[in-house]
Amino acid sequence: MKLGKSYKVAVVEADFFAARAIASYLAWDRRTRMIKQLKSIEVLIDYLASTIEAELPDTILLDASILLRPQDVQESLARIKVLCKAHVIVMSRYPIKEIAQAVYESGGRGYVIREDVGLQVSWMVGWAREYPFVVTPASASLYPDAAVLPDGREFPELTDRVRQALMLCVVEGMSAELAADEMGLSPHTIRTYIKEGYSILEANDQMEYPTELSPQEKAFMRFTALSLDHIEKTKHDHEETQD
Repeated sequence: MKLGKSYKVAVVEADFFAARAIASYLAWDRRTRMIKQLKSIEVLIDYLASTIEAELPDTILLDASILLRPQDVQESLARIKVLCKAHVIVMSRYPIKEIAQAVYESGGRGYVIREDVGLQVSWMVGWAREYPFVVTPASASLYPDAAVLPDGREFPELTDRVRQALMLCVVEGMSAELAADEMGLSPHTIRTYIKEGYSILEANDQMEYPTELSPQEKAFMRFTALSLDHIEKTKHDHEETQD
């Protein structure tokens, strides 16, 4: 299996730390490129209005906390649609039925819960392009006919220690020395864990990657991957609901 198309992503996020986390996850995956990070709908609208069509985002990840009422959702998505054809996915901390309904009725392409998405945000962006409307498990009951984000790939061969080392060094970008302090181990042991983790991830992945990707980039994409079996099951289940 080869990597899919690369998507330009704009992130509208009121929380600074959440915005930086999303930006870093998008940056490590070659299929997604964060082209703009914004704090409000007004700033987003100004950006879209002043950007040439070729440079507009393919996907907009929109923080639900800045959409306080269904009317805010309706007005915001209507303004976005005038300026841009991007898929708008609203990310919420917890499901709010009225907001979710407004997202759907206003032409949004997804209403997802942050904790459900987790590290899989880049994978979600590409996966969501296959469906009219997407949700995550915590918001699935609001829309029984929507496609539900698959689980992350589990890699049961990874021990807890190796998994923790990968999380610190690959996902969070720590050096071996910092990770060693965090885990109470030597830097040499951390590097050994990372090497072991890379081998396990590679052995359990059939994806074809460009040769220019670094080992860390490949490891990040594998470690944060969606379950391929669950992707196929989601597609099959969704097709059945549409028949």
